[in-house]
Amino acid sequence: MPSRMKTADPILHVRHNGLSIDFLMSDLDLGPYSDDNTIRKVVAEYLKTPYSSLKNHKIDRHPNGNLTLRPHAVFG
Repeated sequence: MPSRMKTADPILHVRHNGLSIDFLMSDLDLGPYSDDNTIRKVVAEYLKTPYSSLKNHKIDRHPNGNLTLRPHAVFG
């Protein structure tokens, strides 16, 4: 019997102002290939926060299609 793998919807993980939230990208009308500015704009609208508060957040693109929107790491 052939095995079937269920493909999970890609997840957008957001870290912002102490929050850590996971969204199905399809719920935000986004996908793994959405451009960075669109992702920031949609998340800002959803969180009811100014786009400028996410402007410098980094977007990590993972091999499985998931994305992480996070502040830049500061070391030292």
